[in-house]
Amino acid sequence: MRQQHAPSVGHDDSKGGRGYERIRWGLCCLFKEEPIRFAIRQAAYLAKFDRARQLALLADTVLANGQALQAAIVYCSRNRIGAFRVNSRIFPLKTHPQQGYALAELPDHAAIEQTYRQAAALARQHNIRLSFHPDQFTLLSSPDAGVLVRSLAELEYHAEAARWIGADVITLHGGGAYGDKAAALQRLRTAVECLSDPVRSRLALENDDRIYTPADLLPVCGATGLPFVYDVHHHRCLADGLRVEQVTEQALATWTREPLFHLSSPRDGWHSANPRPHHDFIDPCDLPDCWRSLRITVEVEAKAKEQAVRRLLEDLDRTSSR
Repeated sequence: MRQQHAPSVGHDDSKGGRGYERIRWGLCCLFKEEPIRFAIRQAAYLAKFDRARQLALLADTVLANGQALQAAIVYCSRNRIGAFRVNSRIFPLKTHPQQGYALAELPDHAAIEQTYRQAAALARQHNIRLSFHPDQFTLLSSPDAGVLVRSLAELEYHAEAARWIGADVITLHGGGAYGDKAAALQRLRTAVECLSDPVRSRLALENDDRIYTPADLLPVCGATGLPFVYDVHHHRCLADGLRVEQVTEQALATWTREPLFHLSSPRDGWHSANPRPHHDFIDPCDLPDCWRSLRITVEVEAKAKEQAVRRLLEDLDRTSSR
């Protein structure tokens, strides 16, 4: 199932050395062993309290998450990790219909704002790229008007959070096909055209492993000007006739800033009945040859989180020194 070919795009080996060191490696959302935690709040629990108490509890959590983000950025800077995908619930319940809030409503919101601005400054200082990836319920292709309204609100929240911390990418899947993929893709294009500038300037589309392939979404990116986040694992699970090199080249052309791609390995191997679930770690052979000398961000989607990034870098160091 995996397709490996000779490099054909974007390479510059004139300086020699280890090509993969040009890649900015990204950690996604959480930590496996480091004592860095992002807290959440449950709407059912908050509903037990009056509004003042709800806002106080939310303020405590949002502040703690800002401090955790600072710690995550520092960790990344010390461990050869150049990017961090921020948990979408860093401002928990932000768009909830009953428990939602504006940041200005939170007690000590000035201190909260300062904490997140300090996180942004740390990210700039250490050259750590920050991004978001809303959950699967954010659907711009849905035929349900209510789902679309809620999805737009969720994207506005992500754009607001991105402004605070300096994140430049909000990655989104195409969504469902709803029995008519062509119509769903047209709804997606229409919705993109209606997005606010803060959302649209950050939004990027990613192929998935069940419905939308690169061949489906690259034309949407071409028509809307959105960049394409190439998930090579998803493409290997859901083939579309395009080779990895072809998609890589086309994806690179959609970006006007540093491209962002995704990498993972199958939990049960490529010859298993279902290669979709992610492994705890990354098999270095799953890194496409044509990525190895590109100046790109590669977010590592692996269950072992920072352990997986560390092991991948160790494996690449070892194999490149032979």
